[in-house]
Amino acid sequence: MTTPDRRSPRLRRVALGATAAAAALTLAACGGNVGAAGGGEGEDFPSGPVTITVGQDAGGSTDLIARAVAEGMAEDLGVAVPVVNRAGANGAVATEEVAGKPADGYELVLLNASLITITPLAVSEDEAVDLADLDVIKGLSQDDYVLLASVDSGFENLDDLKGASGDIKYGTTGVGTGSQLAQAALFAQAEIDGTPVPFDSGSPALTAVVGDQVQVATVQLGEAKPQIDAGKVVPLLAFSAERNQFLPDVPTAVEEGYDVPVSQYRALAAPKGLPEDVKARLVESIDAAIASDTYTSFNENNLLTPHEISGEEVTTEWTELADKYKALTEEYDISLAEG
Repeated sequence: MTTPDRRSPRLRRVALGATAAAAALTLAACGGNVGAAGGGEGEDFPSGPVTITVGQDAGGSTDLIARAVAEGMAEDLGVAVPVVNRAGANGAVATEEVAGKPADGYELVLLNASLITITPLAVSEDEAVDLADLDVIKGLSQDDYVLLASVDSGFENLDDLKGASGDIKYGTTGVGTGSQLAQAALFAQAEIDGTPVPFDSGSPALTAVVGDQVQVATVQLGEAKPQIDAGKVVPLLAFSAERNQFLPDVPTAVEEGYDVPVSQYRALAAPKGLPEDVKARLVESIDAAIASDTYTSFNENNLLTPHEISGEEVTTEWTELADKYKALTEEYDISLAEG
């Protein structure tokens, strides 16, 4: 029985085009003899490089995670696992590109949960990425957000921020990100007047709060910790559901009485329709990678909390988060759309 293709019409067209092009190349290489192809589906997987595409620039948290897991996967699979950066639209460009490729296990994408759970609240339905267009393979890690204040602002805790007069400028890491949602929801619930100042990533947002161009900003902890340790910014609270192990003295928004648990989760995914045996081999290689001492040290050094769950669990978790965040924006009349 043929399995129905549940991908969006747009991605079906992309996939059909990619498949047709690949078939033409294969036919030409075989001199038209299709029967010359190798064994059964996934029988010799992998027989060549497995590429991981990242929707963010090189050097950021997502890119570093991809490279760390790729190193371990390459060792286990016995083939190269190159990482390719395709930055744009909070990862949508890379994700849609990979989703349109053949589901053979050779093309993977490193997903940020915010692309699936938050970005759809900031863009049109046509621009939103649908998790149903992908096969999620494995969850990897959790990266928590922390609300930072500039030293010059004089803010030392959330009460100081709530008691401030005038409009507060708060920096975000971009439209449709966890940084934007976390702050907008907190300001709405705590009745703080504020104006968002979007940047295109955590680094410029952090620079802006260090220089007091914005009074506060929400940045992922891995990026912010060096400046916190140097005393150049003041951590007011974390947006994790529980206190972060690397910031044990900093309260969470939930502790302060605000329903704003927002963290960044990451997972590896492939185009929809991945053969089960290929998926099983990929899961095996990822498990080997994340079990290594090298990867464990990587997580600790980058202040990442392991969140190594199955692809099915990722899909359930992210779907529930998307529903929660949508309800939150509706309850407090929050708009994440640019402009």
